[in-house]
Amino acid sequence: MTTPQAARAHLMPQMQEFIASNEDWLTVFHFPSYAPDLNLQEGIWSLVKRTIGNLAAANLDQLATAVKRSLKQTQYRSHLIDGCLTGTGLTMHRPTSRNQVQ
Repeated sequence: MTTPQAARAHLMPQMQEFIASNEDWLTVFHFPSYAPDLNLQEGIWSLVKRTIGNLAAANLDQLATAVKRSLKQTQYRSHLIDGCLTGTGLTMHRPTSRNQVQ
């Protein structure tokens, strides 16, 4: 099975050079190509689906409005976003050492 070009972009020489020349401020984590348990967005969409789960939308506009409303409500509930981040096991803090991965 071949890996799509987009998933291999971090292996391209230009990207490797960019990463190496900016390692003083840039930390790169290489994740598997599909890892929903490491993806904060999966948790957010799970919250949205719960809020619109019983919606019988009459049309696409009504569904889009419900999704936007749910996302807007989530935006102002930082504890929900923090919970989704915690669920991934990842943090927003930079590792203290280049060899230490959180």
